[in-house]
Amino acid sequence: MVLSQINQSAVNCINPHCQRPYPQPWGNKFCNSCGAPLQLLDRYYPIEPLGSGGFAQIYTVWDVKTQTEKVLKVLVEDSPKALELFIQEAEVLSNFHHPGVPKVDADGYFQISLTSPKPHQLACLVMEKINGHNLEEIRKKYPQGCPEDLVLNWFAQAVKILQELHKRHIIHRDIKPSNLMLRTPSPTAPLQAEQLVLIDFGGAKQFSGAILRSHSPSTRLFSSGYSPPEQITGGNVGPAADFYALGRTMIELLTGKYPQDLEDPITSELRWRNQCNINPRLADLLDEMIQTDVRSRPAHAAIIQKRLLKIVPVESKPGFFTQLQNTIIQTVTQFTQAVGNTTLFTVQAIFKFLLACLATIWAIILSSIGASLGTIAGFLLAYHTKLGAFVAEFISRQLPQLIPNLQPSNPKEILIYAVAGLGTAWGITLSGSFGQKRRFLISAFMGLIGYSSGWITWQFIKPHDSPEGLIAWMLVSISMLTLGLGLRSHYLAYAFITAFGSANIVAGLIHLGIKISFIHFSNPPSWLELLTYIAFLDFIAILISLCLGLSYYLIVPCLRWLGWR
Repeated sequence: MVLSQINQSAVNCINPHCQRPYPQPWGNKFCNSCGAPLQLLDRYYPIEPLGSGGFAQIYTVWDVKTQTEKVLKVLVEDSPKALELFIQEAEVLSNFHHPGVPKVDADGYFQISLTSPKPHQLACLVMEKINGHNLEEIRKKYPQGCPEDLVLNWFAQAVKILQELHKRHIIHRDIKPSNLMLRTPSPTAPLQAEQLVLIDFGGAKQFSGAILRSHSPSTRLFSSGYSPPEQITGGNVGPAADFYALGRTMIELLTGKYPQDLEDPITSELRWRNQCNINPRLADLLDEMIQTDVRSRPAHAAIIQKRLLKIVPVESKPGFFTQLQNTIIQTVTQFTQAVGNTTLFTVQAIFKFLLACLATIWAIILSSIGASLGTIAGFLLAYHTKLGAFVAEFISRQLPQLIPNLQPSNPKEILIYAVAGLGTAWGITLSGSFGQKRRFLISAFMGLIGYSSGWITWQFIKPHDSPEGLIAWMLVSISMLTLGLGLRSHYLAYAFITAFGSANIVAGLIHLGIKISFIHFSNPPSWLELLTYIAFLDFIAILISLCLGLSYYLIVPCLRWLGWR
């Protein structure tokens, strides 16, 4: 565009309260309708509105001094928070020079005085105009997801931009597809690769050290689906917050689906790997970047860059199973579009309910098997090896010294309980239900310690065959076992719900007249007594799995919906 063409154009008034902002004659210094200035700093002429974003209205302006088009952001929101975010965007962009960030003129931030409808100041920011499309617009051209090689290129460029920002202790805090633009190559360099540009620094913040501490709720800002939990709740945020948002952005580009549509309604984790065919290393990296726990994400951009160098895109041609999967997905999509949203919601609800039932039943089966095998192994250790005699002698001698006047009943039983707890925890972990990390060693250890601690607690209750002793044993042993299962969030909630839920079920059955109590072996015990013991510990394993299922699929999602994170 040249000046002679601009002279034939009209000017747009930037007063948000102007009744007739366009057209204003070129050359006028003030708006004919509201009297607002049209020549900003005697060099910028607003030509046309480009749209609105956040608290601002965006215009294309002509810079007489440089004879180029630029972008003008005008703050239209009249609030201290909006002004604070607007000023910090101007400060960040003015002090940062990188091809991946829009440039701001030396006098790019200024305020103009308006008199209509009342005297007030209008904040303005002039910056470089990025000609091109943002990644949200590009994603819409790929309903099934963008090609992996394109996404990898954008990913690598975004990481380099973040690395430069983080070096200067700046975090963006609002990374999403609409804030990432591809700069169209200039006519003088048509073969130049498209440059990714990060825009909208209204939420950017300076941080010291590893984190930014939010002292005031006025600075809170987040975008649903992209911002990490610590940012949404107003906690301390650091570079890892940008990595989380960038990871979710890349997943959206690869799958063609918004992050909210990929979230598991129970755990809020993204279920996205089956939506596209990509390099497993890239998938692993993205999964690490979107971890809820900040410590599980990459510590800095250099780590991400190093791993990206080792990632090569998979072949664009899908394999047989991928083609089959895509065909099935397409068929199901067409079917669901035909039956309507209400029927689809009903079918999905029934399907998820059935999956929850199957997962819980699977956990019940494996935990029962684990409890049975553990009880048998504990029985053999206690009564058919020297270990049983050693443990019995040790407990009979040491426990009364720690707790005077306490005489343990049949000390060998602690081995049976301990190994049964190990087997129960092992079975639940083997099932893979309830979103565990499947830490076999830790879960088995906690099951062993939990059941042993429960047996010691039971010794305090007199008489030993009272319901109170059984309830005390369950509260101690089940809560400790649950904490060792490697559940990904709400650990204490699961432990509390599972322990108290199981104990309340047993208490209710006892209240109804059903006799449930500890099984005591005679000396020497019979195999029939062992079967009774197996049935008792299997029953406890079933209760644990059942209460874990209720808490995982029903209670904890309700807590998460109420805002408890």
